[in-house]
Amino acid sequence: MPKLEIDGREFEVDGDGFLQEPDVWNEDVARLFAAGDGTGEMTEKHWAVVRYIREYWKENDMAPMVRKVCQSTGLRLREIYQLFPMGPAKGACKIAGLPKPDGCV
Repeated sequence: MPKLEIDGREFEVDGDGFLQEPDVWNEDVARLFAAGDGTGEMTEKHWAVVRYIREYWKENDMAPMVRKVCQSTGLRLREIYQLFPMGPAKGACKIAGLPKPDGCV
């Protein structure tokens, strides 16, 4: 299993850099992943998306579709792509510590 080292911490990830053990996730891990992938500093809008995605995943064992993310956070799709330049699936889900989603966020 590949390992990713960020700021002296090591994480088990898949080939695309998604955290393999979602239970090791916390807000510090999210900040490290955000800094490492070019998202930058986490704002309240970032946190709103990440927290919603994480809660949805805990309840449904899958990431939400981006339409639900927009509805629940009040953010427009364009804003989400501005917040997460890698996109909602690759960027937001990765920062939220989720496994790689199956084609939808």
